[in-house]
Amino acid sequence: MTVAVPFLWTNDADPTLPGPVYATGGAAGADVRANLPADARIPGLTLGPGRRLLVPTGLKLEIPSGYEIQVRARSGLALKHGITLANAVGTIDSDYRGPLGIILLNTGHEDFQINHGDRIAQLVVAPVIRADFVDAPALGETTRAAGGFGSTGRD
Repeated sequence: MTVAVPFLWTNDADPTLPGPVYATGGAAGADVRANLPADARIPGLTLGPGRRLLVPTGLKLEIPSGYEIQVRARSGLALKHGITLANAVGTIDSDYRGPLGIILLNTGHEDFQINHGDRIAQLVVAPVIRADFVDAPALGETTRAAGGFGSTGRD
């Protein structure tokens, strides 16, 4: 199943870079790249250990109503360099039309260089189901009840 997600380049973007693209036929996420302003393309950006940084992609998206885009870390960057997303999984709502920036976090022990055109995250398009939150006099009982945060054991 596919859904069209139109995009525009921001005014300071480099439109010669690829837009979001799936690396393989079975990929769930489309890779998105760092699209740095002209004055930052060389030498790029440095993300120090324990630091976070908003990295521009040069994109604006038109997500269809009834969908969201989830921004997810790239597993290779996380494993090899400790680079992940500061907000775990980010959500882009269908009514947002501003520039897409990726909040990267360096959990590693060394500086990480972000170069213009580097693949920095992946975008997953997902349907949204909205809840009708209802004030209730009581909640149904379960065996687990209020047990949380490790209450089911480690194994």
